[in-house]
Amino acid sequence: MTSPNTESKAHSHGLGDIPFSKLATHGSFDVNDFPVPGGREEVWRFTPLRRLKGLHDGSAVADGTDKVDIDAPAGVTVEQVGRDDARLGTAGFPADRVTAQAYTSFEQATVVTVAQSATPERPVVISREAQGGTRYDQFVIDVKPLAEAVVVLNQTGGGVRAGSVDVHVGEGARLTLVSVQDWDRDAVDVSQHNTQVDKDGTYKSIVITLGGDLVRLSPKVAYKGRGANAELHGLYFTGDGQHHEHRSLIDHNMSHTRSRVEYKGALSGKGAHGVWIGDVIIGEGTTGTDSYEHNRNLQLTDDTRVDSVPNLEIFTGEVEGAGHAAASGRLDDIHLFYLRSRGIPEEEARRLVIRGYFLELVNRIPVEELREEIMAKVEQKLAAHE
Repeated sequence: MTSPNTESKAHSHGLGDIPFSKLATHGSFDVNDFPVPGGREEVWRFTPLRRLKGLHDGSAVADGTDKVDIDAPAGVTVEQVGRDDARLGTAGFPADRVTAQAYTSFEQATVVTVAQSATPERPVVISREAQGGTRYDQFVIDVKPLAEAVVVLNQTGGGVRAGSVDVHVGEGARLTLVSVQDWDRDAVDVSQHNTQVDKDGTYKSIVITLGGDLVRLSPKVAYKGRGANAELHGLYFTGDGQHHEHRSLIDHNMSHTRSRVEYKGALSGKGAHGVWIGDVIIGEGTTGTDSYEHNRNLQLTDDTRVDSVPNLEIFTGEVEGAGHAAASGRLDDIHLFYLRSRGIPEEEARRLVIRGYFLELVNRIPVEELREEIMAKVEQKLAAHE
């Protein structure tokens, strides 16, 4: 495929290149521009490469199939397009070797378009069931100016998967994207969400990661106009031996833009490993940007591991707000004591505290049935580790 750009050598904020940014994405569509990782690179140091099943070194053979069903209401069109479609690859560069390999290897892409000024009466639901093997996929979600939509990407099944979701939020448009990773226990998923938010647009991402042996998801946001707003929310419940890794990047490359990042995790069981990397860049020459990110983790058993790394780079003195925070620890004994003092058994008290911990984030999902389903699955995972 011929792309408008083949490689990004320097990180551009639209107001001058910043080659010294340590957080900037120096991406490429060419897999050969990325060396095979050895595990000590900053971008790979938390990921157990041996469990990627060949995604990182090119040895994985694309032999898998997916069953994809899309419920698209009026005002929404769905297309299957080839590699030469001009809309592909315009939301952002692959930031690592695996996503570049996926971009090099996919055969067809799915494009979902919400028409200008459309307000679909129900969510767009993309149900993707992986049916084994290895597969590379590309999805594009294009919300035209002044449209407002909710898109749910529900992912289940087993196998090895890698790819990208490219998101375009048009001028004055509003999109909520709910991405659910409820893979089978042995599944591997490496994906990158690239989002461009235009002037006065609003983008809300809600990531729910419950299943899979190894899930590594990288949401990335950049802006195309002033007044654009992005919120990234995430929930992950990581059990025995699971590796759940989320790596967000917010690039405030335009003035008067806003972002909020909030990820919450719970870990229980031997070898459960949660990773959250939160990168924010406030670009040179920008003014009036407002950014805050935080990550919280509950370690429900002693044999879990959490790596939580917030990073903030500021290249201007004209900032409306900027900050970050991260915390990991056990359940609050005061909350448990309060409930137990009122006759609630200890295990039930634990469930109530954890439910409350996740509830604020789950309530951000604008689909009632999905909220109930997610909370039920959280409680199932909790019960399995009691």
